[in-house]
Amino acid sequence: MVAGEASGDLLASLLLGGIQARWPALQVAGIGGPRMAALGFEAWWPSDRLAVRGYVEVLRHYRGIKAIRDELGERLLRERPAGFVGIDAPDFNLGLEKRLKAGGIRTVHFVCPSIWAWRGGRARKMAESCDHVLCLFPFEPELLARHGVAATYVGHPLADAIPLQPPRAASRAALGLAEHDEVLAVLPGSRRSEIHCIAPRFLQAVARLARVRPGLRFVLPVAPGLRGLVEPLVARHAPDAGVRLLDGQSHAALAACDLTLIASGTATLEAALFKRPMVIGYAMHPVSWQLMKRMAYQPWVGLPNILAREFVVPERIQERCNPAQLERDVLEWLDDSARRERVAARFTELHQLLRQNTAQRATDALAQVFAL
Repeated sequence: MVAGEASGDLLASLLLGGIQARWPALQVAGIGGPRMAALGFEAWWPSDRLAVRGYVEVLRHYRGIKAIRDELGERLLRERPAGFVGIDAPDFNLGLEKRLKAGGIRTVHFVCPSIWAWRGGRARKMAESCDHVLCLFPFEPELLARHGVAATYVGHPLADAIPLQPPRAASRAALGLAEHDEVLAVLPGSRRSEIHCIAPRFLQAVARLARVRPGLRFVLPVAPGLRGLVEPLVARHAPDAGVRLLDGQSHAALAACDLTLIASGTATLEAALFKRPMVIGYAMHPVSWQLMKRMAYQPWVGLPNILAREFVVPERIQERCNPAQLERDVLEWLDDSARRERVAARFTELHQLLRQNTAQRATDALAQVFAL
């Protein structure tokens, strides 16, 4: 099994729990993060070695990442596991899966790449690489079938793990926040490249908000290993805002907050499942952005908006992801309780759609593909 970055580690750990419940003696190893390791996963490399995003950023780390993929492929072809599961990270996993499939090892890819949003050419590569795809969203299997790719809709494991009614009071108590506090959760991403590009903009917006809304409380969950990167940015851009850094605890922060300022990615779906209104922001190297935006098929980048097929929450990308705009967006949410209630109801409908007992559905599919 290979999972890249924090979101892949989270999804993989939820799947791994289902695998262990069904096949307690099964050994699972490869590339993973701390959540997987806590379940007994044997990590030959840590998942953060793959946690880069954008063309320029990937090029900087290309040799090291390719060396890991080559070495892992050689080891798996030599040791002949019962099967391989790639968790997201398509740029890494699809090439590896193609090699393993050609070598007679059955391959499953968990999380359909967003071929409905951009880079539709990946569908052909998936047909060459994957024996089966486990899809998070209900419209994906039919789309993959058009390209000859076998797939199963399994729902989203986070929809099973996150309660329909978020534990707001308990999370506030655990974080030392009062019931009446107005709380903004700030989630600037889990990759180093994201922190460099996004965190300064978010924190400058926080500094502005602290001046105009003195009672507003700020919590910022920090992904493992990134505190040393985040702390100096807080000191530089929002020294007087009282930003509280949390070691992980992103789910506690989302459950406790009134609103989140959040980087585009899996975390936006987590925020939606916690029924939290949000302002989605994202920025990357200008060259990467110019290349990526040309391949987009639809106007949305945030998962809640993609699934709703409309701008349910604001998205501020590249130049529009600036402190003044983010401040305005946050204040508009805070000053409109009816709007917050409407989006919470919309997110409850989304949660129910995605809650499908993913562990059961996914292990049923794995049993068929790997003949377990």
